[in-house]
Amino acid sequence: MRLNKSWAATLLLGGFLAVPAASHAANCTTQAEMSGPERDALAATGQRLGVAVVQQDMATLQGALLPEVASQWDGIRQAVEYNAPVVKGGQVQLRSIYALDATAQTAPADTQFFCSSTNGSMTVTITLRELPAGRYALALADVTGTPLAGQMAFILGMQGGAWKLGGVFIRPGMLEGHDGVWYWDQARQAVTGGTPWAAYFLYETARYLSLPVDVVSSPNLEKLGQEEAQVPDSPVNAFPYSVTAGDRTWKIDSIRFDPSLREPDLGVTYESTGVSDPAAQRTEATAVLSALLKAKPELRRSFHGLWAYASSGGKTTPVMELPMGQIP
Repeated sequence: MRLNKSWAATLLLGGFLAVPAASHAANCTTQAEMSGPERDALAATGQRLGVAVVQQDMATLQGALLPEVASQWDGIRQAVEYNAPVVKGGQVQLRSIYALDATAQTAPADTQFFCSSTNGSMTVTITLRELPAGRYALALADVTGTPLAGQMAFILGMQGGAWKLGGVFIRPGMLEGHDGVWYWDQARQAVTGGTPWAAYFLYETARYLSLPVDVVSSPNLEKLGQEEAQVPDSPVNAFPYSVTAGDRTWKIDSIRFDPSLREPDLGVTYESTGVSDPAAQRTEATAVLSALLKAKPELRRSFHGLWAYASSGGKTTPVMELPMGQIP
């Protein structure tokens, strides 16, 4: 098949989005603790932007951008268009809103916001990188009534007394009709069933489906991460991993969860022999994927398909995606 990959999620705000360990703490207010006017203003903004994404209303989205991200509009528009099937025909329901106060910062800094419930029983952590001083907010929303159970997140910044759009993330909440809780349960079953590679990547799938954005951590996700880290004989330290087909051996450099086609796929990066003819590339990729599934048949049972990424001469080239049923 001819490969045509695009954004799996919409990302703005450049440096705000990576999330290493933060070096600066700031203040977070949950929606339950907000004043009525603040909560209403944020909810109205999140709802308006969510509806704009569902309706592909580019004028509203472009008009809402913070000046700092206005130059990224072409990429933003293409990404929102790419994610249209995730939200098409759905209804926007806000899940939660957080007001983030970083006005005390004297320079851009990696910043953590600890958002505790009213009784202090649960804390959600939001981490933003190289955040300038200012007032920000995060709005999470679900898109109900869609096969992919779309979910969105909006990073907002206060400018001129109004909330402006700094970042938008779009993800499915379900793959193949199953949500993150289902994949988490499958991961636990894979652990007890003695199939650690399947278990590890099922945990990764569950994590991806749990929230629309990676800058948020919750006690639930921390528990998932602890379970994942304790999977015995997981693939974390297995690479490079050698597979053999006939008299040929390839090294697989990495395997990762890959939802690019909105399916629970895995992406396999392997060291190619350097073939450049498209037919030869596909033949080699098929041989590598087949050898991997013979070595780890648990992956065939647990995922939809495999992506092949050929690495040669310091360059990685996507070759194709094959459903499990088409891999010998």
